[in-house]
Amino acid sequence: MMTEFTSSHGVVGTNGGRGESRNAQRFKYLSFEPEEHPISAQLFGADPVVMAEAARICQDLGFDAVDINFGCPVKKVVRCNGGSGCLRDLGLVRQLVAACRRVLSIPLTMKFRAGWNDQELVMVEMAKIAEEEGLQAVALHPRTREQGYSGRADWSRIAAVKEAVKIPVIGNGDILSPEDAVRMVRETGCDAVMIGRAAASNPWIFRQIQEYVSTGHYFQPTDEDRHRMMSTYYRMLVEEEVPEAAGKMKQFVTYFSHGLRNGSELRTTIYRSKDPVRIREIVEEFFDGSPNVWRQRVSTVPNPVH
Repeated sequence: MMTEFTSSHGVVGTNGGRGESRNAQRFKYLSFEPEEHPISAQLFGADPVVMAEAARICQDLGFDAVDINFGCPVKKVVRCNGGSGCLRDLGLVRQLVAACRRVLSIPLTMKFRAGWNDQELVMVEMAKIAEEEGLQAVALHPRTREQGYSGRADWSRIAAVKEAVKIPVIGNGDILSPEDAVRMVRETGCDAVMIGRAAASNPWIFRQIQEYVSTGHYFQPTDEDRHRMMSTYYRMLVEEEVPEAAGKMKQFVTYFSHGLRNGSELRTTIYRSKDPVRIREIVEEFFDGSPNVWRQRVSTVPNPVH
């Protein structure tokens, strides 16, 4: 698995969160538990010197690999020439990966989009740069930067990259089910698949893919499985005193309650609360007893003011 994508400048400026400053103490993007291996640190940026130093810090922190993100389409990232902003400067891409490769003894990979738009497709050129500079693998999300997350991912572009290079090619985009994962491998010849947004609403998808490949069938989560997932995650947020815990709870209730009977009422009730402890109580009350009893109970509880 990977960290969320992280600014190379932020890594260097805080020494990977190990510095003495207040900003360093708040820098938690590269935190991981001992059992969370293998894990890759995902970086973005546009300065080869800074990127190489960030990669070295990640290696020192114990990461198993480093990945450079050339795919993020978010404006504030692209504006700094990071993420998919680099797709218009292949010379800079080469400098960035070459600088990192020189300082690393662990694997280096990169993820990228197909190009800036349909008229500026560079996925094959990007993959060839990676291969020439000694990277261990590439991952392609075959939408363009202009597409964002709209439309469909054109998997034929993954096949084109697989045809062009000998290093492993990882396919990404529109894998919503185990059937999609198997179909991507079959249609593109890719060596592996990468799951992104689908895992937020269905964190069981990895188990499901493994079971589907092995048996042709796969596990479907019950309401109790969803309860256990929500309860565990929310408990961890409270116990770890994660900043903005309530916000994270509200963000993920949309995913975790997908498919639940009366899930919309649960989401509405959680959105109204500002206290993480109270949100945990709401989740337990929702799954404890009948939905109608829960509805009546929460409708009479005033929203705490903070």
